[in-house]
Amino acid sequence: MKFGIFYEHQLPRPWGEDDEYQLLQDALEQCELADRLGFDYVWEVEHHFLEEYSHSSAPEVFLAAVSQRTKNLRLGHGIVQTPPPFNHPARVAERIATLDLISGGRADFGTGESSSEAELGGFEIDPAHKREMWEEGLRVALRCLTEEPFTGHSGRWVTMPPRNVVPKPRQKPHPPVWVACSRRDTIKLAARKGIGALSFSFINPEEAAHWVSEYHETLEAEGVPIGDAVNPNVAAVTTFMCAPTEEEAIARGAEGSNFFGYSLAHYYVFGRHQPGRTDVWAEFCAQRDEQGFSPDAVRAAAANQDRLGAKVVEGNGGSSGLRGAVGTPDQIREYLRRYEEVGVDQVIFVSQAGKNRHEDIMESLELFGKEVLPEFKERDEKLSRDKEQRLAPVIDKVMARKPAEDHPPLPDPDYAFPSIPVAMADRVGNDQFYAALEDIGKKLARGEGESFFSNLG
Repeated sequence: MKFGIFYEHQLPRPWGEDDEYQLLQDALEQCELADRLGFDYVWEVEHHFLEEYSHSSAPEVFLAAVSQRTKNLRLGHGIVQTPPPFNHPARVAERIATLDLISGGRADFGTGESSSEAELGGFEIDPAHKREMWEEGLRVALRCLTEEPFTGHSGRWVTMPPRNVVPKPRQKPHPPVWVACSRRDTIKLAARKGIGALSFSFINPEEAAHWVSEYHETLEAEGVPIGDAVNPNVAAVTTFMCAPTEEEAIARGAEGSNFFGYSLAHYYVFGRHQPGRTDVWAEFCAQRDEQGFSPDAVRAAAANQDRLGAKVVEGNGGSSGLRGAVGTPDQIREYLRRYEEVGVDQVIFVSQAGKNRHEDIMESLELFGKEVLPEFKERDEKLSRDKEQRLAPVIDKVMARKPAEDHPPLPDPDYAFPSIPVAMADRVGNDQFYAALEDIGKKLARGEGESFFSNLG
């Protein structure tokens, strides 16, 4: 089982002038430490307009910075929003390929569609169409990453003529593809598309067991790869703070973990938000008990729980407090072994949350890296090798289902596009126009004719 760290770049109010600057600098330092300790992944979201919850609207820039400060961390977009109104698929392909090249082939292409009114409404996306937008945008982006040239597409949400999208990624045929999952039906969707499942639900290992088994059953029976490779992995996200004592871990991490849950629900479930005015942190402090995100519940339950769970209390009334991997090295080790035993491929830690202190996060990573991580890394090599051998015939079966029409031929084998001046000459059919363009070309080759470009504007 592998381990990642996850960033929303949370920044609760009130904000100081340099707070966003310091937030990003701290995150980069945390990534450097995680790389030195032997963590496997860093995951960075793409969100827009989600004040306090996520100040991460340009993950490709942050991940590029991480790539130059680390040697081994894989750089996970967790996720790129692929509906075309968010990001044109050609631009997605260009950014993914560039990140893969400058990192030496360490990019992972996580995808998603968003579920918040702040984002969907901000980009004028009808929620009823976001799933089909996600799929069409992803299909076109993957074709742009692999086809030379991309042969063009005319669909409901994307229309683009043939072009050779450059650069191409270092990983062939393309970096591993994932999709954000919050429900069991999206776990099955990931399997049907032959891509990894990034579970952003806070679920216990025992519940994850059902998700893992359903993923692999669906992959083998129904998987048809949306890309040109299969990524048969399931990852689970959990809140995280490791400290020498349980009391210290809860004091350092419980409030941040529960702000993470509350602020997520504010934008996605029960909130009403005034841009630039709503104080989500203040609302959290006032309403967290009522909405089921109580740090006090974590403290109260700690004395009565013999092992860690994703949520402190679960029942008809919902949850009261997020716990996850908040505890001592021994508690966290036992918790993570339960994920390992049910076949989860990666656990992703959320510790940059709420007002969790940078110094506490660094100490938490250091303690986990020294006392817990090594034994999992030692087992991971054999477990990964065994899984690869076990799934090889399944992946062959899935890849055999990929239809040839996923990569259509050029509409015209002789397809070419003219420069704008040549297109103008084509329209008028004037031989003197063509001759003038040829003359200008010769002058430009001799370093003359700069005025031609200034006339073009």
